[in-house]
Amino acid sequence: MDYPLFWKNASSKRKRIYTIIFMFLIAVSLTLIGSLVPLSPQYAKEINDSINQTRNQGLENGTLIPTIFLNNFGLCLLMFIPIAGAAIGLFILFNTGLAFSAVIQVQSAAAASTPPPEISLMTALISLLMFGLIFLIEYVSYSIAITESIWLYRRLRQRKWGELKNAAILIGIVAVLLIIGAVVETLLISSGV
Repeated sequence: MDYPLFWKNASSKRKRIYTIIFMFLIAVSLTLIGSLVPLSPQYAKEINDSINQTRNQGLENGTLIPTIFLNNFGLCLLMFIPIAGAAIGLFILFNTGLAFSAVIQVQSAAAASTPPPEISLMTALISLLMFGLIFLIEYVSYSIAITESIWLYRRLRQRKWGELKNAAILIGIVAVLLIIGAVVETLLISSGV
């Protein structure tokens, strides 16, 4: 197989970065595709209610940070499984799009019957930046995991056992990123935005 010149001339580290960027684009695309799937109003309400129940229980119990972290990190760990993790991850990201669709659909229906709340421009900008930060942190983490799933499979087939060390380091990096994401997401939810 003849690879493009930019790939042939790239170091192993640079190839990983290229792969992470490529997986990030695929992850975002799959989530967008999932968000475009039409859902029945009842199914959208079920998904939205489940999300709200988890969020509200976490807020009441003071366990929202660990709940968000454990959910995201557990899913991310599945994405590290050689080859299967990539398929699992892409399925999860598609379903994340379905969840976005459900929440938007339910909120749009509710907004049609109630006047929109007044928020300041500063609040809107801060919310947008925080949501963007959460999105970036989570999707970079998932992209790292899916990429490592593929690299781990390839390296272990070549009997390059040092890849296990790389996987452990990347799992640690992803854990730190997802803890930061869970804290930021909890702050955003707690502020009522």
